Amino acid sequence: MMSKLLGEKMVAEQAVSRQQLREALTRQRLHGGRLGENLVALGYLSRDQLGSFFHRTPPAPASLADTGLNLEFVADLALKHSLHIGEFRLADLAARLGLPATLLDEVIELLRREKLVEVRSASQFVKSSFRFIITETGKVRAGELLDLCQYTGPAPVTLDAYREMVECQSIRNIQIDEAAVRQAFSKIVLSEQLIQRLGPAVSSGAPIFIYGPAGNGKTTIAEAIGNALPETVYVPHAILVGGQIVGVFDPVNHTPVEAPAPDAAGGEEDYDRRWVKVHRPVVITGGELTMRMLDLEFNPIARFYEAPLQMKANNGLFIVDDFGRQQISPQQLLNRWIVNLDRQIDFLSLHTGMKFEIPFDQLVIFATNLEPRTLVDEAFLRRMRYKIKIDHPSEDEFRRIFQQVCTMNGLDFNSRACDDLIERWYRRLGMPFNACHPRDLVGHLLDRAHYSGQPAELTREALDRACENYFVEM
Repeated sequence: MMSKLLGEKMVAEQAVSRQQLREALTRQRLHGGRLGENLVALGYLSRDQLGSFFHRTPPAPASLADTGLNLEFVADLALKHSLHIGEFRLADLAARLGLPATLLDEVIELLRREKLVEVRSASQFVKSSFRFIITETGKVRAGELLDLCQYTGPAPVTLDAYREMVECQSIRNIQIDEAAVRQAFSKIVLSEQLIQRLGPAVSSGAPIFIYGPAGNGKTTIAEAIGNALPETVYVPHAILVGGQIVGVFDPVNHTPVEAPAPDAAGGEEDYDRRWVKVHRPVVITGGELTMRMLDLEFNPIARFYEAPLQMKANNGLFIVDDFGRQQISPQQLLNRWIVNLDRQIDFLSLHTGMKFEIPFDQLVIFATNLEPRTLVDEAFLRRMRYKIKIDHPSEDEFRRIFQQVCTMNGLDFNSRACDDLIERWYRRLGMPFNACHPRDLVGHLLDRAHYSGQPAELTREALDRACENYFVEM
């Protein structure tokens, strides 16, 4: 569905013909892969043309019709804003709505005709200098609108515009080379074999199942993958679906980057300010995950919706940490996402009963320290293209991790003390090495140094005390 939507956009912009699109979709059904890659393979697009199509900035709307919103909706939203800001100019209202001021002439005239706002003062005989204020009638009307919906953010974008932008920014179209992967994992001690397995997995955009014993860096590796994701993407403040507003931008999960500068020629905004430019999102959820968090959440007080986690993760990374320890069973999660993982689409429902489709475009990573056979069945594992085990580090890797942790904490690494630790605590007791042990043991050393007021040192005696407090006889 999403590929067809993107294909129609390509045809509309005359990037390809309808016959070429049909051939590419047929090839995609037979061989899989991305629509763009199939068009390149058939020779209908060059890689440069494909790249320019997928890296685009939402243009500022030239008219109200370009926003996909009707005049009355924008006027109602503008009136709610005017109730909160008091005296205002068109530029003030435009900044709050995320729309060019030139689009608001018709909006402000409608509000003036209905005597909901009035001109308070003007420094010149040009509308841009007029200062408006809401009237008493306007305050009553704004109060009625707030009772229906308290959303007072930037104007929403349409569902179709959202779908199109997600498809253009698809995680499956990113190019991650070996250098980028190595840079992302540069602060983590990993074997060469593991790096070679992780690289293609990240580049594919396909779901990844990471498993292995606790304390060996599964979560750290998953988060480092987020640092490897290239480029920036645009996320809407909100979308409008069936007359209902759904908030999408979330400062917790979306990190804004510097917005494009205004057009120097005319001073007008050169992109649609209803969108926020962010780094590719990285959404992490653990044991707190419930089924409710995967569906639209309607706020009965504010009377608008909050997007579910997977929607906020679109075009980025979704990490299900400690998989198997959520408040929903693995089977429930699989049942909820079985279509999502197969077809890269999701279905959401409004409380009115309306059901609609959105893209499910994210690199999903399931990380668990539980035995896979106790969690999932073959149907689930079949949908995980990559299954990567993160095992205990080797002795050499353990030493390198210990040295790295000491350097990060300003400690001199004592190789003799480390040798003694390995001999007396690991070999003698038959304990496996864990990647988290150096960090935790050094933490004990620092705690004791802080308590005693003495500088921390990596000595045999200090490590013995740390081990006595850290390890438990099983």
